[in-house]
Amino acid sequence: MYQKTTLDNGLRLITSTMPHTRSVSIHFFIGVGSRYETEAQAGISHFIEHLLFKGTAKRATSSDISAAIEGVGGILNGGTDKELTLYWCKVAQTHFSLALDVLVDMLLHSKFDPSEIERERPVIIDEINMSKDSPPQQVNLLTDALLWPGHPLGRDIAGTKESMAGITREMILDYLNNRYQPNNTAVAIAGNIQHQEIVSAVSQAVANWTNQQPRPGYSPYQEQPNPRLKVEKRDTEQAHLCLALPGLPILDPRRFTLDLLNTILGEGMSSRLFTEIRDKLGLAYSIHSYIDHFLDSGSLIIYAGLEPKNLSAGISAILEQLALLKEPIPESEISKAKEMVKGRLLLRMEDTRDVASLLGGQEILTGRILTLDDIVAKVDAITADELKQMARELVIGDRLRLAVVGPVSDDAPLEKLLKL
Repeated sequence: MYQKTTLDNGLRLITSTMPHTRSVSIHFFIGVGSRYETEAQAGISHFIEHLLFKGTAKRATSSDISAAIEGVGGILNGGTDKELTLYWCKVAQTHFSLALDVLVDMLLHSKFDPSEIERERPVIIDEINMSKDSPPQQVNLLTDALLWPGHPLGRDIAGTKESMAGITREMILDYLNNRYQPNNTAVAIAGNIQHQEIVSAVSQAVANWTNQQPRPGYSPYQEQPNPRLKVEKRDTEQAHLCLALPGLPILDPRRFTLDLLNTILGEGMSSRLFTEIRDKLGLAYSIHSYIDHFLDSGSLIIYAGLEPKNLSAGISAILEQLALLKEPIPESEISKAKEMVKGRLLLRMEDTRDVASLLGGQEILTGRILTLDDIVAKVDAITADELKQMARELVIGDRLRLAVVGPVSDDAPLEKLLKL
């Protein structure tokens, strides 16, 4: 499925040859994100991601950068998460050299022009405001704060308006110099390409990237007693809720069991939550669950948007479905969930971008790449007893967290519902 070479400067290069495709995708994964930031730096990883698109010595403006890729029909973008930052490009295979040149130029030669920094600062503050204006996004932010109180994992990736106002160019350059290291970077490339040719091309492109320092550390998180409920009263048509439980770290071998349990609970229109809460009870239009795995922590989160008058009934119905996970799950349901997990994974592998994302994401976060066969074998090996044990270990009433955004009265007895 892939080949891997570590260059002399420590950069890890992973390729996957897909001869049936006409595209190639290049992903640069940097092992840094919002959890690596101090309180004063909150949002700086995301700020840098924005600024890398604002001009280099070779391509002076953001328009020059975007036009270089869009002019050949390609796609260029980036993203910042809690534990990694990504820059990626997808182009027709014939334009691979151009795409690589643009990405390396952005990473190594961005100008960080003071005027661009000041122009982009209010743009990010607008982005922060936009998230707060969106109840589904805001309720997720409140949930993170309940799960990881007083910790970088519990903060908005974009930071706050106050932290954004205090970030200087000097702070940005210092953070970049310490964090954007070749030995803290993985490059994943998928498409109709050959590994050795890619090794040669990338080696030449990053030949001058030799600044190496120890990989950045992060503040570990240990679960602690904290508030279980956060309600933000708003005049909205719906009440938006997130019901959350602490989960598993990304390196925990049982994470595949939790992922499968989540598939049964809340992924897709045939999941238990959708079938029971929407189809049978008619309590919500949108309902689903999802998993986050971090380096030393994780979460299981259920989101629902429903009429305010149905809030208590909806929470109770969701909790009932959580409690039922502790009971034996029929083999037919387990088999269906396994086929869903495997089928969706295999469908993703038709796209060069998804292949590069799977390979590079694993490398930068875990240092180990599981092949499709590895993942399928792990999913197939999960037993009903393991699912039941996982549910009984994690689905505990005292660990429940609830965040709500909507027209909810301050004295609504919601915390009393948090029982299993």
